[in-house]
Amino acid sequence: MKKHWKFWLGVAISLIFLFFALKGLGLNDIWEPLKTAQYWWLLPGVAVYFVGVWVRAWRWHYLLRPVKPVSTKTMFPIVAIGYMGNNIYPARAGELLRAVVLKRRENVPVSASLATIIVERVFDGVVMLAFVFLNLPKLAGLTSSSGFVGNIQNLALWGAGAFLGALAVFLAAAMFPEKAEKIVAWIVKRIVPHKYREGVLDIAKRFLGGLESLRSPQEALMIFFTSVVIWLLETGKYWFVMHAFPFEVSFFTLMLMNGIVNLATTIPSAPGYVGTFDAPGIAVLTAHGVAKGLAAGYTLLLHVALWFPITALGAFYMAKEGIRWDEGKVKSKT
Repeated sequence: MKKHWKFWLGVAISLIFLFFALKGLGLNDIWEPLKTAQYWWLLPGVAVYFVGVWVRAWRWHYLLRPVKPVSTKTMFPIVAIGYMGNNIYPARAGELLRAVVLKRRENVPVSASLATIIVERVFDGVVMLAFVFLNLPKLAGLTSSSGFVGNIQNLALWGAGAFLGALAVFLAAAMFPEKAEKIVAWIVKRIVPHKYREGVLDIAKRFLGGLESLRSPQEALMIFFTSVVIWLLETGKYWFVMHAFPFEVSFFTLMLMNGIVNLATTIPSAPGYVGTFDAPGIAVLTAHGVAKGLAAGYTLLLHVALWFPITALGAFYMAKEGIRWDEGKVKSKT
């Protein structure tokens, strides 16, 4: 039990979020909108989502070019495997899994891959915050009726500080690689035991090499623009799935919902972001006049529609690769 305390903590957090998400609702309140939903709207929603996954694969290819050119076609199944891992395993283990698969297929150092993956996540966080800040006037409704989601402005400000701070550090490390290496070496010499220093420094240098795509402002802007396209495509899925239900909110409201739920899923939870996705999503919609049962039915279906297709595709590619999870452990020098 002690060994798996992080997993059980995540489950507990998910249950708390689900309690608030579904508080005051009966089963029939959720079942009725699901029973009458026009499910064919899921088809264009899933299609536009997979276009977004392809763009994610292109972005990763773009980030990795200074390390090793790998085609988007090669990246796509690896990205799918990674997102499947994030949906099934705790602690976003899919990120490490796709770095390991890339090393296995293209011999790209895991540390360099992880650097580009962290850069992706930072840019994603910045875009999510941009979606929130574009809709700041709408947040006045959230604070009055969304309970524990409540003071989302403060959360957004703290998140902005964290993501923009991380982005500034990565940009500085990319633009001044020699100085960054000296700083890292200075830190390693003071906190890492002597027998481990060489290995840690080697991993750190490979990690810094993975940041090379941020070396010019044009490259960084291209990655940011691509990230915006990715999240607009995902919001498009929210829009298509909305049409399966008898309510309508603006695309900007769905951008706000997308931003808030994805920021909330950074909170530790059970695998698949159970609860941490659903509670803020329902809160955003109810704050904008959607009946809570209808908002819950839509959000739960959207969650399944986001989770199942990419998880199934990733599992297919993983089986095709002949990979087991225990092979995700980094056994070779990264």
